[in-house]
Amino acid sequence: MPPAKNQNLAAPKKLSAPRFLLISILLLVPCFWHRHIEAGDLGSHVYNAWLAQLITQHKAPGLFLVQQYDNVLFDLILFYAAKLIGLPLAEKVAVSICVLVFFWALFAFARAVSGNNPWFLAPAFGMLTYGYIFHMGFLNYYLSLGLACIGLSLIWHASRIGLLLAAILAPVVLLAHPLGFLLFLGVAFYRLLHRKLSDHWKWSIPVGAVAICMAARIFVAHHKTYEVEWREAPLYTLTGASQFHVFGERYAYFTALIGTIAVLSVLLAFLASPRRSGFLRDRRLLLELYLVSFLTTVILPENLHADPTRGWVGALATRLTLVTAIFGLAFLASLPPRFWHLAAYSAVAAFFFAFIYQDTALLNCMEDNTRRLTERLPFGTRTLSTIFAPNDFRTIYLHIPDRACIGHCWLVSNYEPSTRQFRVRVTAGSPVVTASVDDSEDMQSGTYDVQEEDLPLKQIYQCDARDLTQICIRDLAEDEKNGRLGYHPVHNPFFSQNP
Repeated sequence: MPPAKNQNLAAPKKLSAPRFLLISILLLVPCFWHRHIEAGDLGSHVYNAWLAQLITQHKAPGLFLVQQYDNVLFDLILFYAAKLIGLPLAEKVAVSICVLVFFWALFAFARAVSGNNPWFLAPAFGMLTYGYIFHMGFLNYYLSLGLACIGLSLIWHASRIGLLLAAILAPVVLLAHPLGFLLFLGVAFYRLLHRKLSDHWKWSIPVGAVAICMAARIFVAHHKTYEVEWREAPLYTLTGASQFHVFGERYAYFTALIGTIAVLSVLLAFLASPRRSGFLRDRRLLLELYLVSFLTTVILPENLHADPTRGWVGALATRLTLVTAIFGLAFLASLPPRFWHLAAYSAVAAFFFAFIYQDTALLNCMEDNTRRLTERLPFGTRTLSTIFAPNDFRTIYLHIPDRACIGHCWLVSNYEPSTRQFRVRVTAGSPVVTASVDDSEDMQSGTYDVQEEDLPLKQIYQCDARDLTQICIRDLAEDEKNGRLGYHPVHNPFFSQNP
């Protein structure tokens, strides 16, 4: 019987140190198999870490640093690691820390709720670790979910030491990202309340959770100053399996395969259970968490703009599908392990990582070609970029030029400072980066009208739609659209309701 019902189960066996080390080494291979880690916004984080270094040296006019206590942990790790070992290696180290924290936190959470070491799910954990959210580069959020899973594994059995350690960890979760912190607090409260209430009243917890989400939806939908965009994609894309759809259309097969294996595992476990009437009842809490998470993604908006002077809260529902996937894997961990589970997930993972290698190699080629152009530029050259992924890619790769500009050029379209959501901020009139959120978005999408005061200004763009790795640079002129020339995807990638 799962720990959700029986709190007196013996603890699972201790982790094998050699197995732990071997899996950790294998897990880090994708962080080192190319020159750079291609993970969406990661390029922007690294570029802004360089700007932060220049700010401390008074070499970035119009930029300044602020102290903030959320959405910043990854940036701090990257910044201080770079002081010791330089940015190229610091990038590898910081991302490796995030990957290991996320994978082993997911393992620890599944272990806590199932009472077993879920080795048979290790390939699926690895795929989720390098899933959609990782490759979007939402690394503060990603790290916060890993830390939240550690905290939840500590409080799951409500031991005094576990609760104390989780309380100590909570501020670190907030430092990483507020969504991870809210997840930790919400699920911790849900779990502890579930332990206290009688079966007759347990139904009130999921009903209350969904009611809170509905109230939030009504509030943002009717707020006069909020801009809201609702997700239009089919509901099946919110089950969590879509986290395995990373790049092009061929990744949709992984979504289907993982979903099929999961459903088949549950069905066969149910049929083989000696107590079919209690199969779902014994896993009631895990099922509730999964369904509440799924309904949350259905109810909440995809994009929200609450303050016109700050950036959007983007891809909210899409981000939360990672939480749904975590609860889905935790539910699967409660099933009796079978050898075919491990074999099936391993086979799927082999193809998944082979495809990941191919697609990130393409992006590395783009970045290498960009670097060959930027390293010839005089320091402080002002540039804009319109670099896009292939049409069938689900992820958007707008930040290919960011790392290439380090040490050479200002990327005026850099989005972080103007959003006021990160520690690097900008004042109006800075030559380094625009202070306008709207201008930054237009610059990146190629719809910005170049002004006389912007000049001289150069454009980095893809000059051959048949070979997107071919990168060119040109001088922009007054009154032209900055994306007038070059490749553009069929759909503008900004704030899509259906990522």
